[in-house]
Amino acid sequence: MEKTRCGWCQGSERYRTYHDEEWGVPVKEDDKLFEFLILETFQAGLSWITVLNKRENFRKAFDNFDYRKIAAYDQNKIDSLLLDTGIIRNKLKINATVSNASAFMQVQKEFGSFSYYIWEFVNHKPIRNSFENESEIPGKTPLSDQISKDLKSRGFKFVGSTVIYAHMQATGMVNDHIISCFRYHEI
Repeated sequence: MEKTRCGWCQGSERYRTYHDEEWGVPVKEDDKLFEFLILETFQAGLSWITVLNKRENFRKAFDNFDYRKIAAYDQNKIDSLLLDTGIIRNKLKINATVSNASAFMQVQKEFGSFSYYIWEFVNHKPIRNSFENESEIPGKTPLSDQISKDLKSRGFKFVGSTVIYAHMQATGMVNDHIISCFRYHEI
């Protein structure tokens, strides 16, 4: 018997795997939180499947999402990324990723970890929504507005409220699986 899933993951095995194994699962590791922040940044204005299809290329191009290395990228490295057809070659997003790596490390210094900082916004416990239909799921919330504003004040770029809400969903800060989805009850 086929499991009931959120409708957005239909039509692609990669989407279903991402939905079933990652989306909405609480992430507390700084390395993984930074990876999702990069991916959500590059997704802005595009479909998530585009980013998922290029995820391994991003991993290779961005040194396995190592924010320490990314913060030290020089113009030669940035120029090579702009020529890399395996990733989304957006100059503003690439530059934002480099500056966000530095801002990420500043947050770590101040709070001990990025995880502690970001999860503090939800009192270190996922928000569990109870949506029956995908049409009920917001693209942003007052909380994502607040987090976005705080990140921007810390020097982060490309972290608008919609990007941040997607990051919250992806990293399990909020459970937005619809209630009929098998994952809603497992997370």
